Amino acid sequence: MRKVIGIVVALLLVVAAGGVWADEIQGKIKSLDTVKRVFGLEDGTQIWVSEGLSMDTLKEGASVRATYEERDGKKLATSIVVQ
Repeated sequence: MRKVIGIVVALLLVVAAGGVWADEIQGKIKSLDTVKRVFGLEDGTQIWVSEGLSMDTLKEGASVRATYEERDGKKLATSIVVQ
């Protein structure tokens, strides 16, 4: 039984280390570039917008909450809510 538990724990660690974790951030949009699909928050954070997400409701000064994943050193938004 201990061996089975050890194997399960080891597999979970491997999956966790290789998996992509989502995080959340909120703030006010300071800059917006619809061509590059990126916006900057007042704290200096840059968020890239996934191709499947609309940028129509994003405007400078708007408060947003975004869920993102780190990919290639960039924060890539997977969902954005304008508050």
